Amino acid sequence: MAAFPWHARSRNYVSESEVCKLESVPLDFGDYHPLKPITVTESKTKKMNRKGSTSSTSSSSSSSMLDPLSSVLDGTDPLSLFAAAADPVTTTATMDSTRKKRDKDDSPAVGSDFEPWSSKRGEILARYTTTEKLSINLYMGSEKGKAATTGSAVSEKVRTRLEELDDLEEGSQKELLNLTQQDYMNRIEELNQSLKDAWSSDQKVKALKIVIQCSKLLSDTTVIQFYPSKFVLITDILDTFGKLVYERIQSMCVDNRVSLPDNFSPECVNDTAKETCLNWFFKIASIRELIPRFYVEAAILKCNKFLSKTGISECLPRLTSMIRGIGDPLVAVYARAYLCRVGMEVAPQLKESLNKNFFDFLLTFKQIHGDTVQNQLVVQCVEIPLYLTLYSPAIDWILQCIAYRAPEVLLTEMMERCKKLGNNALLLNSVMSAFRAEFIAARSMDFIGMIKECDESGFPKHLLFRSLGLNLALADPPENDCLQILNEAWKVITKLKNPQDYINCAEVWVEYTCRHFTKREVNTVLADVIKHMTPDRAFEDAYPQLQSIIQKVITYIYDFSLLFSVEKFLPFLDMFQKESVRVEVCKCIMESFIKHQQESTKDPVILNALLHICKTMHDSVNALTLEDEKRMLAALINGFIKMVSFGRDFEQQLSFYVEARSTFCNLEPVLVQLIHACVAFCFITIPSLSSIFTRLNLYLHSGQVALANQCLSQADAFFKAAVSLVPEVPKMISVDGKMRPSDAFLLEFLCNFFSTLLVVPDHPEQGVLFLVRGLLNVIQDYTWEDNSDDKIRIYTNVLHLLSAMTQEAYIYHVDKVDSNDTLYGGDSKFLAEINKLCETVIAQILDHLKTLGKEETLKRQSQLALYFFNTILAHGDLRNNKLNQLSVNLWNLAQKHGFADTRTMVKTLEYIKRRSNQPEMSHFTDLALRLPLQSRT
Repeated sequence: MAAFPWHARSRNYVSESEVCKLESVPLDFGDYHPLKPITVTESKTKKMNRKGSTSSTSSSSSSSMLDPLSSVLDGTDPLSLFAAAADPVTTTATMDSTRKKRDKDDSPAVGSDFEPWSSKRGEILARYTTTEKLSINLYMGSEKGKAATTGSAVSEKVRTRLEELDDLEEGSQKELLNLTQQDYMNRIEELNQSLKDAWSSDQKVKALKIVIQCSKLLSDTTVIQFYPSKFVLITDILDTFGKLVYERIQSMCVDNRVSLPDNFSPECVNDTAKETCLNWFFKIASIRELIPRFYVEAAILKCNKFLSKTGISECLPRLTSMIRGIGDPLVAVYARAYLCRVGMEVAPQLKESLNKNFFDFLLTFKQIHGDTVQNQLVVQCVEIPLYLTLYSPAIDWILQCIAYRAPEVLLTEMMERCKKLGNNALLLNSVMSAFRAEFIAARSMDFIGMIKECDESGFPKHLLFRSLGLNLALADPPENDCLQILNEAWKVITKLKNPQDYINCAEVWVEYTCRHFTKREVNTVLADVIKHMTPDRAFEDAYPQLQSIIQKVITYIYDFSLLFSVEKFLPFLDMFQKESVRVEVCKCIMESFIKHQQESTKDPVILNALLHICKTMHDSVNALTLEDEKRMLAALINGFIKMVSFGRDFEQQLSFYVEARSTFCNLEPVLVQLIHACVAFCFITIPSLSSIFTRLNLYLHSGQVALANQCLSQADAFFKAAVSLVPEVPKMISVDGKMRPSDAFLLEFLCNFFSTLLVVPDHPEQGVLFLVRGLLNVIQDYTWEDNSDDKIRIYTNVLHLLSAMTQEAYIYHVDKVDSNDTLYGGDSKFLAEINKLCETVIAQILDHLKTLGKEETLKRQSQLALYFFNTILAHGDLRNNKLNQLSVNLWNLAQKHGFADTRTMVKTLEYIKRRSNQPEMSHFTDLALRLPLQSRT
């Protein structure tokens, strides 16, 4: 076929850039801008009743941004609350964060800063377990309970209620003995489901009987160490019952499909709903036994809202007084806890009743050490320290409810009452856990005095110091007391013989030491921890606490020159003998370094320590290590390498890179980082990498760096290496664990390569465009997929490159490097060589278009023809007759078989017509006349 000579059009890049610039528009800063804060305007409209009057509107603007999601959630993240309820391990962390929020909020209502009961539930169930056998009474049901009441007299109603409730004691229950803890929990769950089933089948009396039966179980303390967990399980059923009753009565108040508002008044409740509500309270009042009567009434306490505005405030004191009739102090304190639970849900503002509830408990507190309780503990073989821990969940909850947003004076009153009770350790611990940290911190020395004088009674003093330390981690004590507080606490802590007791306390007080003292005191504390935890390898059972200590130290000492000058810090790290834990600790340290290190460093102490830490992370990598883990470790090590700089001392810098390369040889991203950092590694290290496109891109980047530094021979060597590597590119490569065709990645790389080759000067001994010729030969010999047109797309991009090479001045240059436009100065022989290459490339493109003439490839032919047409339009000189005719032929070929996109063709033609109006583009007018638009038909 006849050759088509290429004639590139002359380009004036400066004038073209001016033409393509966007039109500048003056900016009025008073106008709306998407990055300005949103101003929300609230409009309130009042409609006047007078005839003919218009509505008046008042507007108020707020400059603060309103977050609609926050307002919907009322500040509560449901996912966080759900996770906290499900995971007992997070309870302590949740408590600390809750207390931090609590300290900032002083409004009277219960908000998201109040730690809900649900977050404590999992912890109690996990902590209070038993291996002893348990028993339970299961409700078996009775036909008698389903009899309808026909009489209308009040006396008959009362008699019927009593008969229904008595039925529970007349053979309708079955006792199950010798149950394991899991069996017991399963049976309780069965009762919960039976309650729901009975309710859904409209057997309300049966549902009530199930609840009464469950409530009776709370009077049983035969397996006393399981009682807190039993309380949790039973009160779940009570909560379910209370919710069902409330929702049932609420549904009866729906009028014309309009439900009651949240803050409804009793006047909004119809008579039917009120009568039903009263009926429930009458049924419950008929329960003979105190404990089930108390619990069931407390469960539906919220239903008093349907009857009167003062119903709840009147019931709470009465229920509080009822608890006085419960003889067992453990049963009584959990009853008080349940009343507080319900009270905080339905009437958190009635703090007086809650306070009275707790003060009642204090009056009966001495019962714990009475003969009755002591005899019971002897029978069950339970020691007093274990028995006292059973009270903690209940007392902690009661005090949390009382202390929630309470004034400081209440803490003073509580402290006085504790002193009157002989500074009971259990009570003191709950007080310190419940009240705001700032209140406790301000009285730290007072609490230390009380701890010294307290009656431990099986509750050890070191736990009290731990609770005090938790408060001091959240709030600061008076400055003059800081050292004395630490000395008093550490005197007790350092004498502890049990390693677990010791580390649980030391972990808390490390944070206090870091907050208020220098590295000398921190070093002393770390040395003491090492001394206590090294014997008998006790540290192996305390990795979580030791990790916590490291985290606290690096949180407060983030100047790493200061951190590594703490003599005992690195010996402390040696206690992490388990590899997985040691790696996690190293990751924490490196994350802190990358986060806080603002300037590059060459401090030998820092470098040696962090090299050791990074080597620990690197050496943990093996064949089973996940790719995500490798990426994370590599990112941390690279962050360290980037922060190391010896300034103009290149010998030291090279020495560091050499050591790093030998140390981190198993992590490819680190080697890539080192190649970017040090050109000397390129020829040696790049071939060792496994990813072929990583190698190609690194050769290209290294050549670009060498070119920017006027190292022309090194640049040529890198580019030659890239050219020689192209034939090795496989047909398929792994991308994110999946096999993908490599053509698109190769096309992207070659386009980047062409952009660089524009400014690479020819070698005086290698001939004209030796790199371009070599790359074209490789592309020609590469085996492409049969259904791929990428080879022709690459050839078309080569035409873009060759067209740019014919210009008098190139569109861009490398500083201090003379490109071919300067070296050849538009020499005719140079331009002739370029034109020969263009002819060869065009011939390849046209041959490929001919091979696409089969019916199944006509669409590809149409797309490629239009693609080549646009290349000629952008880069060719269409005043040349042969090139002009070629463009017309390509236009017609694109439309010939009806596969061209009509919209694209119309826009292209409009573009040509617009170009014809520009200076020296009049020949585009004739071209436009020769380009017909054909319909698909």
